[in-house]
Amino acid sequence: MTPERRGVIAIAAAALLWSTGGVGIKAIAAPPLVITCWRSAFAALALFAVFRPRPRRSASFVAAVVSYAACLTTFVVATKWTTAANAIFLQYSGVVWIIALAPLVVREPWTARDATAVAVALGGMALFFADRLEARGSPGDVVALFSGVFFAGLILFLRRDRGDAGVAAAAWGNLLAAAALAPLVRDEVPDARAVVILALLGTVQLATAYVLFVRGIRHVPAAEASLVSMLEPIANPVWVFLAFGERPSGYALLGGGVVLAAIAGRTLASRDALPAPVPLAPD
Repeated sequence: MTPERRGVIAIAAAALLWSTGGVGIKAIAAPPLVITCWRSAFAALALFAVFRPRPRRSASFVAAVVSYAACLTTFVVATKWTTAANAIFLQYSGVVWIIALAPLVVREPWTARDATAVAVALGGMALFFADRLEARGSPGDVVALFSGVFFAGLILFLRRDRGDAGVAAAAWGNLLAAAALAPLVRDEVPDARAVVILALLGTVQLATAYVLFVRGIRHVPAAEASLVSMLEPIANPVWVFLAFGERPSGYALLGGGVVLAAIAGRTLASRDALPAPVPLAPD
């Protein structure tokens, strides 16, 4: 087996592990801030143990860490407040904000294919709100949109930092999320079953998947890695449907398909790296 084939398998395995976040979060009967705090604490412990990353002394790196912590938190809240499909597809729209804001933040010029991808993806995102879905789901959809914006901020600030700081941002972002939320949830201790699930979410669904991705990306072109990583938003709602019977609306499925198609088309057309949520495991 060639190194590239092994790399593709590693990235696919990472994407599938990350895709289990929705079903894990849905399985825990605890408030979303409690879930975020404990999951990020376990993830931070694992990432620091494996990578021992040091923080960078730059405003861009600090902003990236804050963005990642906010992304982690809002994704869990969105998954609790709306369907897993809505949460992951709308968070994945962060790639669209990266393309849209790159000229302003990192001085990367737009191309015609960028404008087309953004327009198509925004149309797909609008479908999530075409019928307002269910009344109780709408706030979760809005939070999921913010999760995508925070992910875009993470990537854009890392680009401004001009360094290979992804591992450090992942570790310190999880640590920040856990530390910031700990005072708010100190009186809410999850039961033993929930702690086991949270430990698996932090160490396996986040940290182990990230290790696999880091190993795989060394041998796989960035555009191919971006496409393989789309296994995550596709598989996430499937696991939740199989486990809990949660059915996203037809508009949500259509909108998610349009968003993914726009991203895939942009990647295939240029063969450039489009940063997907997977490399930093925002969910």
